[in-house]
Amino acid sequence: MTTGLQTQPLLQVNDLKQHFFLKKEKLFGPQQVVKAVDGVSFEIMPGETLSIVGESGCGKSTTGRSILRLDEPTSGEVLLFGKNLVTMSKKELRVARKDIQIIFQDPYASLNPRRTIRKMLTEAMSIQKIVPPEQQEARMIELMSLVGLRPEYLERYPHEFSGGQRQRIGIARALAVNPKIIICDESVSALDVSIQAQILNLLKQLQRDLDLTFLFISHDLSVVRHISDRIMVMYLGKVVEIADKHSLFTQPHHPYTKALFSSIPVIDKEHRKERIILKGDLPSPLNPPTGCTFHTRCPFATDKCKAEVPALREITATHKVACHFAENLV
Repeated sequence: MTTGLQTQPLLQVNDLKQHFFLKKEKLFGPQQVVKAVDGVSFEIMPGETLSIVGESGCGKSTTGRSILRLDEPTSGEVLLFGKNLVTMSKKELRVARKDIQIIFQDPYASLNPRRTIRKMLTEAMSIQKIVPPEQQEARMIELMSLVGLRPEYLERYPHEFSGGQRQRIGIARALAVNPKIIICDESVSALDVSIQAQILNLLKQLQRDLDLTFLFISHDLSVVRHISDRIMVMYLGKVVEIADKHSLFTQPHHPYTKALFSSIPVIDKEHRKERIILKGDLPSPLNPPTGCTFHTRCPFATDKCKAEVPALREITATHKVACHFAENLV
């Protein structure tokens, strides 16, 4: 993680919202809205890895897609080097995307089955015009070497590779335009455990060698613990806690974070913690609870939680929590 001299965020997200408006069931019926992302704010410093965790449906992947405008945000700001991606024209956005790339969850679905790896990498470099045609061959060989693949694989199609190899190709494609930040959207969840370790180690090595910044989206807390500098916890479209890795794993403040982390398997009996079982199911984003959205499952909820939305506030200089009673729940 890069600290000290570089104090300006590389990426800053302010009050990002992604609301999906559903088709009306009745002509004059109410408009139903899915608040997939509802007022998310955070920043990422150069060279660090910020991870987003939470249950399925919490909005973590939608946050990543909205940052890139793969899904057009409803409102908010996404500042990359101080420039707002949300208000850019399509032409400006295409230029800006050379600095911010994404690695998708499914390495097979994200690769064009009708194109060789050579054509995929050539296309990325040609669109952004960052490598002259006469230098593209050398650059492609370099990219294949960076991700641990042989140069002769450039002539193959995606179906000729294993899942781990396809994910390496996805990484190579992201690196082809020399990005500053890469969004990893569940990029190892579809892989076997042994292959996961290889890809994670590859990402960390690339981060050191190329001075990359990562926004890492995952539901696997063990993976997140291995790769992160800071961690952001989301619940029902909102940020409930964000802190450095050590603080969050050793002293989580939000009841949801405590329950989430208590589910991590521990082999050593002496270090096992009591499992916190949450009552009820995740509420529907079509009709989220009033006040704190977690109050319907929180064992410490009061009338204040039902009525007032808790602000995301500082507990320490590096730890923020959205809970009215965070100090009392340590």
